[in-house]
Order: sequence, then C-alpha cells, then structure tokens
Amino acid sequence: MLQIKWIRPVLAPHSSTLKYTLRFRTINSAYWMEVNFTKEDIDRDETYNLTELQAFTEYVMTLRCAPAESMFWSGWSQEKVGTTEEEAPYGLDLWRVLKPAMVDGRRPVQLMWKKATGAPVLEKALGYNIWYFPENNTNLTETVNTTNQTHELYLGGKTYWVYVVSYNSLGESPVATLRIPALNEKTFQCIEAMQACLTQDQLVVEWQSSAPEVDTWMVEWFPDVDSEPSSFSWESVSQARNWTIQKDELKPLWCYNISVYPVLRDRVGQPYSTQAYVQEGIPSAGPVTQADSIGVKTVTITWKEIPKSKRNGFIKNYTIFYQAEDGKEFSKTVNSNILQYRLESLTRRTSYSLQVMASTNAGGTNGTKINFKTLSISVLEIFFITSLVGGGFLILIMLTVAYGLKKPNKLKHLCWPDVPNPAESSIATWRGDDFKDKLNLKESDDPVNMEEDQVLKPYSAPTDFIDKLVVNFENFLEEVSTEELGKSQENILKEEKNKHVTSPYCLHHPPISTEIPQRKPQQLCSRIPEGTCSETKEQLFSSVQSLGPDHLCEEGEPNPYLKNSVTTREFVCLKNFKTKPKEKFSVAVA
Repeated sequence: MLQIKWIRPVLAPHSSTLKYTLRFRTINSAYWMEVNFTKEDIDRDETYNLTELQAFTEYVMTLRCAPAESMFWSGWSQEKVGTTEEEAPYGLDLWRVLKPAMVDGRRPVQLMWKKATGAPVLEKALGYNIWYFPENNTNLTETVNTTNQTHELYLGGKTYWVYVVSYNSLGESPVATLRIPALNEKTFQCIEAMQACLTQDQLVVEWQSSAPEVDTWMVEWFPDVDSEPSSFSWESVSQARNWTIQKDELKPLWCYNISVYPVLRDRVGQPYSTQAYVQEGIPSAGPVTQADSIGVKTVTITWKEIPKSKRNGFIKNYTIFYQAEDGKEFSKTVNSNILQYRLESLTRRTSYSLQVMASTNAGGTNGTKINFKTLSISVLEIFFITSLVGGGFLILIMLTVAYGLKKPNKLKHLCWPDVPNPAESSIATWRGDDFKDKLNLKESDDPVNMEEDQVLKPYSAPTDFIDKLVVNFENFLEEVSTEELGKSQENILKEEKNKHVTSPYCLHHPPISTEIPQRKPQQLCSRIPEGTCSETKEQLFSSVQSLGPDHLCEEGEPNPYLKNSVTTREFVCLKNFKTKPKEKFSVAVA
C-alpha cells in the first residue's frame, strides 16, 4: 500500500464535492493505470490509500480533480515517486538442465531459479535453501544453502524431488518444487511442429500440440556456440501456445537454440527445438578448402564448416568457383549440408585455381583459394599397362617351362653349357695319329656317358700316383728328339714363363748329372718285372734326394686353374753339365 496526500485546490468551492483521477505506474514501466474516487470532505489536506500494490516496488503517480457536476478537469499534478514496504519474498520460478550421466553413474543436474513472474522489482533475497531426496524416501534428504541463483547437484539414476525457497529478514518465499525424472524414464511427447518468425521488433515462436490438457509450457533459449553455453534463459508460458521476446533482449548475428518443454502437473515432456537469428549478416570467414583424389579429368573438393561464431546467419548454400589457367571460370552450387563435391570433365595435365563461397540471406564470403593440377596419366592406366607387361612376362615364363618339360636336354644345354674338365683330359699324351684316333673314339662314345663326363667331378690323386709318374716320364724321355735337347738355355727360360704350373723348387748348386736308362716306348711298368721296376724308382729318387734341401728354392705360386686337376713334376737332366746348359722337363699327368 501507498498513502497519497495532497492539498485541495484553492479555487475549488468548499461546499462542493470533488472527483479525482489517480494515475500510477511502476518506475520501469511505460503503461499507466488509473483509479477514480470522490472526496466530500472540505478539509484542505486530503489523503488516499492506494492498495493491492507490489511490495518493495517503486511507483510513479500523478493526480487531477474536477467538480462532481462539471466536465472540465484540472491539469495533472507534478509526478511523485513512492516505494512500497518490503515483505517476505514473493516466490521463485525453478528450472533444471539435465546433463549426461558420468562414468560412475551419477547425473549432473544444474538447478536454476529466479524471481517468479509478478514479483517486486526491488525484491531482494538474503539466500536460498535447497533440499532434495529420492522419491518415496525422505530419510535421505540433503540440504544445501547458497546465495547464488544456480547450483549443480549430482544425483543417482532414481527419481528425485527438489525444493527451493528464498528468504530475507521478513520471512521465506513459497516453496518451489521440481521433479527430476529417473535416468531410464520415458517422457511424453505432444509438440508436433514449431516455427520461429520475426516481426518488426519481436521474435515470435509458435507451436502445435496434440495434448489439449497440457496448458503450461517452459520455453528455454541460449546462444548456439562451439563450446558449452555458460548461461541459460527460460520463461514459463500458461494458457497459450506461442511465446514472444523483444529483439533488444537478443544479440544480433547470434544463433539461438530455442526449446519448448510441455509441463503436465509435475512431469516434464520431451522438448521440441528450433534455431533463430534476430538479425543475419554475411559470414565473417569463408570455408577452408582442399583438393583430394586428383585424377586425369576429375578432382574431389572438400571443405570444412565455418565456426558457429563466424557464420552470422544460416548457411543457405555453397558455390564452387574453378578456373583453368588462362581459361573461363565455371561454378557449381550445392546445398548447405554438402561438404564435398566431385568436379568432372576437366582437362588432362592442366593447372586450376579454385575457391568455395558460403552464402547466407545477407550475402556470401569466399574461402581460401587453392591451386591444383590434373594428372597426365591415371592410376588405372598405369595398372593396365603394368598388367599387360606382367602378363606378357608370365606367358613367356610359362612357355619356357613348357619347352623345358618337353625337351629338357636342350633347355639344360642352353642354360648350362658343357664345360670341359681339365682333370680328365689326356691330350698331353696324344701325338699324331693317336690324337685323331682318340678324338674319333671320343665322339663315338655313348651319349649317356658323355652327359656324365660333362659334369665336373673332384679329382684325388691315387696311391700309386708316383709310380705312374715315373713310368710316364721314362716313356716321354725316349720319345723326345735330340734336336729338342739341344735348344739353347734362353728358349728354355722363355718356355718356363708360359708354363701353367712351375716347379715349387729350383736348383742353385752346380748341376749334378743323372743318367736315366733309355727304354722303348712300348714298354710299360706293368710289363717290367717287379724287381726291375722298383730298382728304377729307387735310382730316380736317389738322384733327386742327393741334391738335398739346400739346393732347392721356392718359385711362383701354382696356376689356380690346374691346381686341383693337374700334378706337375719338374726334373733336371744333367748330361755333360760342363759343356751344356741345364735343361728342364715338365710332365703333366691328368
């Protein structure tokens, strides 16, 4: 209540009754309210009690008067401001935001409250008391006291009841109650459609419901940003299916998520959501573009969405501008939900420049400009050529294998030609007709044995190698002509350089004559009596051993080609060593 006092106008007759009109409004409102009353008192000072006002609220008021029988009113008095007395808080509007459950099963629930609709503007609360408990189990009640208008609870998966009151020095407000549904509880859905439209200075949201019994709605809105919103706004609507907000209360170029929750007694249904801008503009930045899967005549263009804070409106479409080097520019327009497009019919081995433009109702902004060059040959063509070459090689290998299986000897001879084995050669002992006879004999041998002879086999000296060596050497001396024995020492030295294998020893002392008895060529050691053959061996060994180790010196290393197949012995024939030079004879036994 406010008591208004004023002084009766001086010109008003004392005996007449005056009628009054009192006009008043809250200090932050532009709408006036009026009260009419009459006064029959003739006192100069008069009063009037203005009741049914809000507590702790500032009001602006003015007054005018007129005689009861007159139609002419006085002017309005000077405006005066008065404040009603403070009382206990009027009440609270309570709401919640349910967040996903955590790993341990607890649910974060953010409680929010504000002064109830119609509460005094100047109402102040000293604090808020919160208590909550599981449904049908008040023994687990927990109490929280806070001075903020928001608080986060961690509840289990069951249904909970939450109560909140505000208090000041004059008392407490009525209790605000809210039911938190269980984690697996199914909520009802009754909103079928919703739309947001802009008028001259308002944003209007309208919705349609299939449940006529629902007459209370909770409207929730908050900015749509890339991160989690820090604050929520909400408002309760009753007996209506639309909601209006002034444009000045929302930020331009910001997208707002607006959700409407049906409320039936203590249960809250599923929300229906939409997005709206109170003012749109061109995007602050364009999309970031890149070229992928570049081919001979095609390329795939991908781009990223513009961050929500830089869109400044709803993206209607994307336009792709591309141009060949020194060529004509082309464009392709796609819907806003497409972030990838494949360009075709490009020119082989050509450089292109490309950029993507994002457009809203207010205009468009180009993104980053990129360059790419189409290929001169595609991966499919490379694969086709490789397949042809590989298939040709495979067919060639198969034909070669088939030829080898059909004619293995020819293939073997082609891949592994015959290499003669020097260890099995006896050409050193052939002369004249004997060479021709043995050559003919070799060609007429069994082809099966020829193949076996072509294989190189390791050779090991037999135990009677020395005996055969002596016999062959004696036969060789009988066949050597006297002209060869008379060659000069210089020719002998030149022939020594051409030997494949030289004697590991040489003589440094004066030559000692060793006479070897002559034998006929047709005589063999096997035909000589055993005693005579042994005497000849002993005579030969005694001649060599009589030189002693001091008369020998090491010569060059043996020829590696004949190292394992030819055994060489060098003998020194000393006849008339005083007048004739030293002569060497080498015998090779295979």
